[in-house]
Amino acid sequence: MGLRAWVANIRTATGLSLAATLTIIKVTGRTHNRTAKQIITARHPTQFGDSGRGTDVAADHTIGISDIPISRFELYRGDVTDCYIDWPAPATILSDGPYSVGEGYPGDPMDLAKLPGWYEPHVEAWSKAALPTTVLWFFNSEVGWATIHPVLVRHGWQYEQLNVWDKGAGHIAGRVNGNTLRRFPTVTEVCAMYSRPAIWEQPDGAHLTTQQWLRAEWQRSGLPLREANQACGVRNAASRKWLTADHLWYPPSTAEFEALANYANEHGRPAGRPYFVLGEQHDRAAAWECLRYRWNYQHGITNVWRCPAVSGTERFRGDGLRAGPGRHNLGAKHSTHANQKPLKLMRRIVRACTVPGDVVWEPFGGLCSAAVAAIALGRVPYAAEVIGRFADLAQQRLDAAAADTLQWRL
Repeated sequence: MGLRAWVANIRTATGLSLAATLTIIKVTGRTHNRTAKQIITARHPTQFGDSGRGTDVAADHTIGISDIPISRFELYRGDVTDCYIDWPAPATILSDGPYSVGEGYPGDPMDLAKLPGWYEPHVEAWSKAALPTTVLWFFNSEVGWATIHPVLVRHGWQYEQLNVWDKGAGHIAGRVNGNTLRRFPTVTEVCAMYSRPAIWEQPDGAHLTTQQWLRAEWQRSGLPLREANQACGVRNAASRKWLTADHLWYPPSTAEFEALANYANEHGRPAGRPYFVLGEQHDRAAAWECLRYRWNYQHGITNVWRCPAVSGTERFRGDGLRAGPGRHNLGAKHSTHANQKPLKLMRRIVRACTVPGDVVWEPFGGLCSAAVAAIALGRVPYAAEVIGRFADLAQQRLDAAAADTLQWRL
């Protein structure tokens, strides 16, 4: 079922406006293969600090972002594949799962060749829950990401960018033997960014990207491409950028999209009207905004992230248990979790593509640094961790972050 048909079915069953329907879909995370009745059974985040699954909300309750208290979160203790179906649709997903480096954590594949099979059910679940507004951030080693990339593409994720986390020379200080090393010391990880583009199903069964659909709708109106510039009051941006078929395309703004649609419906072939249909005409702008992910530009930030690894009081230390690959029965000064991510880095990522009230997924929580950052920024995190002692520490961090945020608001 195509995007338009799917949304139309929900609206028919609920009687809601297009804007309200899109809001509910965004918050509830229901997927294309579910019925309208299932889709509109919305779920609020759980009670403060609770690890439960949430409570049902009446179907006629229009859920808005302001309804979601920013101090709430969900931490699931166990295999995250058990709870994906119950989590609301994410604005962003931060994946920091197995790298297949050394021994790994319990349950992690130690063979790089087994990594795609391990990630497959997770990527499939992400794809079912994702919306055109969802952004995926995938942490891994260079070769680990390259191994998983085909799996992500096969499930409909569109590669946007590869970000390099540069931890600096301090990361390997005192740990490099120049007499035995036969490569440059590694101080980086990568974090690949993916989006989930909307796909438009046509009457003939063809599937178009948003770029293709915009051009096809204008051509269907019978108007020449050059006239799109007149419609938008620009010299050549409409035909050169917004309706182009080449790689230089980028989407028009909401106002520009409205101008194209209004012009086509006024001057286009009468027999083909209406054009650029996204729902009711007065909801068209809201619907267009829901067809691409949000991006909050941060001046001076590039795709090379120079940020030291976690240290000082932020680093959890000293439980004496295995903290990660190759680390056993360690002392009081050693890391509790070898892969703990800096909150500064997590805040940068969360802030880039979400706004307060948005849902953030952290399926492989560890100490849940992304979820902690999300709470501090007013987002609503859903996290999972399968190792009990890590989940205990994550719960403490999340409780503290939620309490701090609530106190700040009061």
